[in-house]
Amino acid sequence: MFLELREEVNRFTPKLQKLAEKVAEMDVLCSFAKVSEKYRYVKPIFSEEGTLAIKKGRHPVVEKVLKDSQYIANDVYMDNDKRQLLLITGPNMAGKSTYMRQVALISIMAQMGCYVPASEAVLPMFDQIFTRIGAADDLVGGQSTFMVEMMETKQAITQATAQSLILLDEIGRGTSTYDGMSLAQAVVEYIHNHVQAKTLFSTHYHELTELSTSLERLTNIHVACSEKDGRVIFLHTVKEGKADRSYGIHVAQLAELPREVILRAQEILIELEGKTILASGAKQSASTIAESPPLEQLSFFDQVGKNPQEEALLACLEDVEGLNLVTMTPLEALNYLFQLQQNIKKSQS
Repeated sequence: MFLELREEVNRFTPKLQKLAEKVAEMDVLCSFAKVSEKYRYVKPIFSEEGTLAIKKGRHPVVEKVLKDSQYIANDVYMDNDKRQLLLITGPNMAGKSTYMRQVALISIMAQMGCYVPASEAVLPMFDQIFTRIGAADDLVGGQSTFMVEMMETKQAITQATAQSLILLDEIGRGTSTYDGMSLAQAVVEYIHNHVQAKTLFSTHYHELTELSTSLERLTNIHVACSEKDGRVIFLHTVKEGKADRSYGIHVAQLAELPREVILRAQEILIELEGKTILASGAKQSASTIAESPPLEQLSFFDQVGKNPQEEALLACLEDVEGLNLVTMTPLEALNYLFQLQQNIKKSQS
């Protein structure tokens, strides 16, 4: 009886398979409709000009997981003329990776026929999406974390086209500072000049933000935060421009590293930043001396009744009095102290 039943069903196999395909398609579309209505998704519009404009975009998974707090929506705008590559800076834990991922997820959801988590969405059609996010090694294959990072980066920049989307997160962090920063800058320049794919590139190498002056289709954006009573508050809001620092020690403090470690790290940071400022100041002074014209003979009569040292001291006191110490960062304060010292030395010479 079982064999007879199997033979009878076999006669209808093509019809049953076609029916199963239709039921599966309806099931997917019904699921799209259900989640779109429940989570306030909107119908995306596809752009033939390559424009990507998302208003109040959200990460569909993260916003569902968040229960005690509301997800902070953000805008994204990219085009082929001025904003083909977005360089993202900002603190650890501020939401750079989430911001990048939500752009990719919204694009995938739109191209698979679903409404998207945003208030408005205009999207191009991407042929491929490449990601290099997170840290992972391949012990069996004998590849370190940095090697995996470089191989995934190579796959992205060699296989992507101008119609692709690339997400690169913290390229170069697995090696020395100058090695990593050099590689990161070279990758950014290669994508901008050769690949021309829409790219979201997050980094802690703040020096790369200067590329906006030489690469016409690169724009700096940053994830904002504020500092209160020595603690960083993540706003998870993306704004135009570059971030001033990465707040890595603050994140270590949130992770509850021993207080002694945190305080010592702050001391070392101030020391290192001071050395950087002194080095740059020495270079600047040397170049200024080399470029300055010969000094003219000062007139004795012009100085009658004036004390240059006293005037310089008064000027310094006026500057100090006008400082807003509440809003100054430690680096800004150190930089100002260095400049003040230079001015005093100059007045005494």
